[in-house]
Amino acid sequence: LGLLYDNGEGVVQDYKEAVKCWRLEAKQGYAKAQFNMGVAYYNGLGVVLDNKEAVKWYRLAAEQGDAEAQINLGVMYVLGQGVIKDDVMAHMWGNIAAANGEADGSKLRDAVAKWMNASQLAEAQKLARECAAKKYKGC
Repeated sequence: LGLLYDNGEGVVQDYKEAVKCWRLEAKQGYAKAQFNMGVAYYNGLGVVLDNKEAVKWYRLAAEQGDAEAQINLGVMYVLGQGVIKDDVMAHMWGNIAAANGEADGSKLRDAVAKWMNASQLAEAQKLARECAAKKYKGC
């Protein structure tokens, strides 16, 4: 239902109404709704722009294996938006997103790798393996 309000399909486009629908679904654990909540907070659509809140929702979806949320979480780490800037974490989430079929994941991973040293790269790769082994929980 939230997507109908988001896209204005059969109803007037209304991000506040879309967010209401997504929030209900997100609280029930639906990854795509959690991802949509992250997008809404990141862009200030129907809610006040809040990067920390965007990270919270992206993380919840990422922990369920949502590759779009994983790449967005990686971008948040690269930019230091809602989290402390951390190239190791950005690389890790880009790597995980790539492994889950998100083409931009490998682009993010490879771009960040260019300014990381060997120790940071090794740490990011280790964290990505550990995160995948934990099925993305608590990464």
